[in-house]
Order: sequence, then structure tokens, then C-alpha cells
Amino acid sequence: MPYFDAASTAPLHPLARQALLSALDEGWADPARLYRDARRARMLLDAARETVAAELGARPDEVVFTASGTQANQLAVLGALAGNHRKGRRFVHSAVEHSSVLHAAEQHEAAGGSAHGVPVDALGRVDPERFAAELLPGTALAALQSANHEVGTVQPVAEVAERCAAAGVPLLVDAAQSAGRLPPPEGWSLLTASAHKWGGPAGVGVLAVRKGVRYRSPLPADDRESGRVPGFVNVPGAIAAAVSLRAVRQQAARLNPVQHARIDRLRAELPALVPDLAVLGDPLRRLPHLLTFSCLYVDGEALLGELDRAGFAVSSGSSCTSSTLTPSHVLAAMGALTEGNVRVSLPDDCADADLERFLEVLPGAVAAVRAQLEPAAPAAPAADRGPLVLDTLGRRCPIPVIELAKHFAEVPVGGLVAVLSDDEAARLDIPAWCEMRGQRYQGEQPSERYGSDGGTAYLVRRLS
Repeated sequence: MPYFDAASTAPLHPLARQALLSALDEGWADPARLYRDARRARMLLDAARETVAAELGARPDEVVFTASGTQANQLAVLGALAGNHRKGRRFVHSAVEHSSVLHAAEQHEAAGGSAHGVPVDALGRVDPERFAAELLPGTALAALQSANHEVGTVQPVAEVAERCAAAGVPLLVDAAQSAGRLPPPEGWSLLTASAHKWGGPAGVGVLAVRKGVRYRSPLPADDRESGRVPGFVNVPGAIAAAVSLRAVRQQAARLNPVQHARIDRLRAELPALVPDLAVLGDPLRRLPHLLTFSCLYVDGEALLGELDRAGFAVSSGSSCTSSTLTPSHVLAAMGALTEGNVRVSLPDDCADADLERFLEVLPGAVAAVRAQLEPAAPAAPAADRGPLVLDTLGRRCPIPVIELAKHFAEVPVGGLVAVLSDDEAARLDIPAWCEMRGQRYQGEQPSERYGSDGGTAYLVRRLS
């Protein structure tokens, strides 16, 4: 099965596998002890730390290993906020940070602090000047990812870092998606990464804190990993992570142009192959291996299932799932469609033949999912000169958007459509549909105005 989900976790690099197996024999002992096996484990751990530090642009004594990238992010946010509490309790971050950063922000708010998300544009990119405007007195920490995990847009970290330095605010950079693929970002005060994203083993994260940056661990005291991460260090995992990071960094100069060309081909050909398809993210300042696109009138999970049956492992560009019904905060911040999204992220050993077959399979997969959609419900009769009312209450997205598209031609130019829905995703997807179709979204009203109990009426004005 072609694996096109490297952004979730990259296949274990062959050199990482070799290093891991060797380290299980050589680095199993407790590196904090003094006997021979422990000293050998300590020596291997120190070498791994030096390698990771060199590849990430840090000093070895600035780097500690964590249990995951998520843990690294949460420790970075809470530890830096605690260490800089005398500056204030204000936390500034982009609206599209990883959920681990946002959940840490929620905990900070629950403890009496404040968190402020900086909006992004339609490509998922922050404006450095707008970010700088949020660095008000009392800001203890700022956070900006190096590249977005859902759409691949590379953020202007260096420009934001300059503004943070001028304001005296430490900057946390989540480099999980870019580490190993792109040069390390400049200007960071704290940096995090996750080994399984670059082909290392799962269960190894990295937290780097620059010398001079105030940091106080939010966890109970422990002597290991500079007092920042308690518990026994995963020495074999750290060794394998270091070996694989150095390997992928060395091959990046050769592989990145190849991956860029493959993604450029997908960006160019997909909209012509599949009707009502939009490619998301920055077309130029982006990760080399990742592409997210959205298909109108398609349930994303159904499309993933169809592609899985065709032999392709991809993921949704949206975090919306049938279990949570929560739309992606990244796509919502971009004003993009939160349904029908597919993220393709190519592994290092991607074959061109697999890409060819994906282009052949996708149009049929989308058509098959669209054919399974329920028939349109009859539109409620509208009063003279009143809006056309579409009742989709009780039906989850993408049905409200589908009903809107199917009945939109019934409305004269200048006319109004009211879509009644109780699915939270409709609040995001109907404005996104209007943007894609060049129509005007005119806000929302209580559905009671249109003779229905519960839900919301979303209003669309036909311009053409």
C-alpha cells in the first residue's frame, strides 16, 4: 500500500533501525550510574545529544529528550510561562499552532493567565507586523510553529523572532514538521521537535532552551535531563533519533527538490482532474513533501475510506472526526472548507509510479463518495421576495453545503438563501463555500425567524 501520511509519522529510517537495535544492547543501562555499562550508556546519550543539538542549531547543554513532541510543547509553554511570570501572564501564539500548544494555553488561562491567538491569512501564514502588535507589555511568551502540520505553510519565524527580541519576549518554535527537512529556524528561544516525524522512533521528543532564557519546570523536581523532564531517559530511542536526524539532514539537499516537484505536479493537476477541488496552503513557502486539498460536497472520512480501499494511506487535512465533530482549528482560521479535506504527505522513498496511480484513482474515489450522498431535501417554500429556506437540521456537514449548492440556482441574482443547520461545522463551511464560489455570506440569524426550532440560519446572497 502506498504510504502518503509521512506528516503523521515517517517510516523508521533504515539507519535508525540499525542504531536502535545496537543501542538496545549497548545503551540499556542507567546513564546516571557509575559502573561500566552505565558509563557506556551515558557516553552514547551524550553523543546523541550533541548530534541533535548540532542539527537543530543548539548547544548540547540546551537540549533535553522528552517522551514526545506533545510533551515537549507542553513543557515548553508551561515552563517558559512559569519562568517569565514576573514579566506578566500574557501568552501570544498563532491561531494555527499544534493542539498541544493550544491545550497548554488553555491550562494557562484556567490558572488565571491569558492567551491570545494571532490570525492567519487564507494561506495559513501569520503577518509579522500583526504578530508584533500583540506583544504588549506583560507578554511572557510567544509561540510560532516553523511550518504548519496540516497545510505545510512555512511561517516567517525569523521576522517574528526579530520583533520578539525587540520586545524582550522569548519565542517558542515548534519545529516538529520541519526538523530534518529544512534548516533549523533562526531566532528561537525555545525549540521543540519529534523524532518520529523525521524517521526516528516514536516516543522521543526534543526540547531545547537557550542559555539565558528563564525556565521553570511545571513538573515535580527530578535530577534527570537538567531537571526539565523527570524519569528514566530512553537512551536507545535518543540514539536512533540522533542517527536518523543526521541522515535525513544530509539527504535533504538532494531529496527536497524531488519532493517539491512531486507536490507541484499535484497542485497543478488535481484541480483539473476533480471538479470543485481547491488546494490549500502557500504554493511557494511550504514544506517540500506535504499537500492538502479540499473537495466540495464530500465527507472527508468517507473519501479517506474510499482511498484506503484503493490502496492509499492518506490522512484528513481536518481534525474533524465522527467521534468529536470538531472542525479543524487550522482550516477554520484560514477560512477554508473544513469538510472533504485530504492531506498527502510523501515519504522519502515515494515512487513516481505511486503518484501516477494516485492521480488515476482520486477522481473515481471522489465521484464514488459524492454518489453516496443522500438526495436533496425539498426546499421550504419562500414568501414573495423572501429568502429560499433550506432545512438541514439534524444533518451533519457536508450536507448543508450540498443542499445550498443544489438549490442555489433557484434563487435569482440578488436573492437570499437561508440554510438552517445545527452542525457547528456549517458556521465555517458555508462562508468558505461563498468564498470559493464568489457569493456573499451575510451572517447568521436564529432559525426561529424561519419557522424552525433550534439551530442557526446561515444567510447567503447570490451575486452571480
